[in-house]
Amino acid sequence: MKISELARRSGMATSRIRFYEASGLISARRLGNGYRDYSEHTLHTLEIISCGQQAGFTLVEMLKLMPDPAQGESKHEQLLESLRRKVVEIEAMQQRLAQNRAKLLEIIAGIESKPDSVDCEENAQRIMAGLREPS
Repeated sequence: MKISELARRSGMATSRIRFYEASGLISARRLGNGYRDYSEHTLHTLEIISCGQQAGFTLVEMLKLMPDPAQGESKHEQLLESLRRKVVEIEAMQQRLAQNRAKLLEIIAGIESKPDSVDCEENAQRIMAGLREPS
């Protein structure tokens, strides 16, 4: 299929598809007129790339994990290990986000509970001092 059809079916811009090809994630056969001809398998590969990126994998990580069709090589164990490692990274990120959320809610509460007798500058100092104290 031509790049315009692949772009339409995948929902990706042609420039993005060309970038993935230049990165070595996908390949195309060149026709006599110079047009790229993509296989049906390329559409599946683009879906995998998109899912991988949404899961937080970099293109470099994905390139290392993609099977090499020329060698018929499977990277089953390496793929499983990378997926497990990504889950650990996501869990750590969730912890950091939960801590950040708690701090932001603490700041919001401090701003909303500003005593009428305290001006904004004093309230900011009061809130910052409270954040520095161990919880």
